[in-house]
Amino acid sequence: EGLELVNYDSIDQLKTDVENGEQQIGAVITDEALAQIATGERARIDLYFNSSTPDEFKELFTVLFSQVAYVLGGNVANIEANEEILGPDTIGNPIPARDRMRPLLAIFVIILETMGLATLLGEEIGTGTARAILTTPLRVEGLVLAKGVTGFSMTFLQALVIVAATGGLQSQPSLIIATLVMGSLLATAIGFLLASVARDMMSVLAWGILVIILLAIPAFGVLVPGLLTNWSQAIPSFYLVDTIHRAANFGAGWGDTGGNLLILAVYNVVLFGLGIWVLRRKLA
Repeated sequence: EGLELVNYDSIDQLKTDVENGEQQIGAVITDEALAQIATGERARIDLYFNSSTPDEFKELFTVLFSQVAYVLGGNVANIEANEEILGPDTIGNPIPARDRMRPLLAIFVIILETMGLATLLGEEIGTGTARAILTTPLRVEGLVLAKGVTGFSMTFLQALVIVAATGGLQSQPSLIIATLVMGSLLATAIGFLLASVARDMMSVLAWGILVIILLAIPAFGVLVPGLLTNWSQAIPSFYLVDTIHRAANFGAGWGDTGGNLLILAVYNVVLFGLGIWVLRRKLA
């Protein structure tokens, strides 16, 4: 119960789905292996795991296939499992903690700048400065653009300096810079949304701390591989953390992380649009 078996006509398609996380595990059981299982002989099966699969799950699936083989063949299965990790092995081939921390420093700067922009804009809204500015021909979009450029510039430049100073641009520099751009836009968008929904400065601080904690969760998955499950992918910063970590420490390219950048772009558009809409209603 709870186990779903999917048949594949192509081993390549099976590997692709496992590597992309669409399947938890892939197994190739040949006719020869089935015959050996039925007679109680030693059988070899190929198991494919995603690079983020914890070791505990690998052992669990190996035992599970032994039990399935026992049910099918009626004999105690003698299985030799050939395990293959698809993608960079972020768990079985750990990297030094120092190298893990280098890209995370820039990520934490980006996350903390969310609070900075939200505080700045929240103060202007609370004191009536923003509403006074809008009595001029300036529209809400213009205000958002001006504050957005300021917030983005501060966030991006700080993150870029930290990454460059710690040697984080030695691998895939163009991809990492593009990711920092998307991350800075994300921090700016979230900052706008925070300032728009908060009633006063205390609300900005309260919501800001909660958002910072939430955005920081995916970073702990880099420090401790296997700690987080797939639910963390619902957090926008996951795609920022994952892209920079894989590019800086494993040499992942545009083709490997392009999907992450696309998801970040969608989050940015949605959050910016929502922030502008809420701010317009608040200052109306």
